[in-house]
Amino acid sequence: MAGGADPFRALLRAANALLRQRRYHAALAVLKGFRNGAVYGAKIRAPHALVMTFLFKSGSLREKLKSIAQATYTHSRNLAYFVFTYKGLLAAQSQLQGKKIPFHSFLAASIGGWLVFGDNNPINSQIIMYLLSRILFGLSRLAVQKGYIPQPKQDPFPLMAALVWGTVLWLFEYHKETLQPSLQSSMTYLYEDSDVWHDLSDFLIYNKRTDSK
Repeated sequence: MAGGADPFRALLRAANALLRQRRYHAALAVLKGFRNGAVYGAKIRAPHALVMTFLFKSGSLREKLKSIAQATYTHSRNLAYFVFTYKGLLAAQSQLQGKKIPFHSFLAASIGGWLVFGDNNPINSQIIMYLLSRILFGLSRLAVQKGYIPQPKQDPFPLMAALVWGTVLWLFEYHKETLQPSLQSSMTYLYEDSDVWHDLSDFLIYNKRTDSK
């Protein structure tokens, strides 16, 4: 056993020595970015897919589990590919120009976004909408920091909350098809299914009756 462990320890020491080499740092950072993207994507998507699938999707248990696995894999893969592409292009630009400048981040991420998230599917759509909302908040704060717009005298968040909820419910009521499918499902559960019941069972216990009464 001891003899078999020695080559493994030697390999481990060699790997650790390689990881500490500064000249390989950029390339290794790209590989670790791929790893972190895959892990983070799985952690984020798996619980979300689990909840949404069992709440709103019909089908057998096998079909539901397959849907969860597929969504988790797609999110994990896309995020891993994006981080790999972004960090690789960032390192390449820095190497070519001799230094890192802010435009490098924008260009690398734009190319990665086009290549990895350019396919208009439900998962990519959710990710882009998630980012868009945070970009709008971030740009608003940046505009205040840079002095492009004055610092609000009162917290604008209550007005933002009112406009967001007013707009989304108006869209749901009158232009439902414009909303993303998972949002439609959530709002249908909250605002339409709550208008329908037949007895105490589907008023308090279940959302919908499953029998043929």
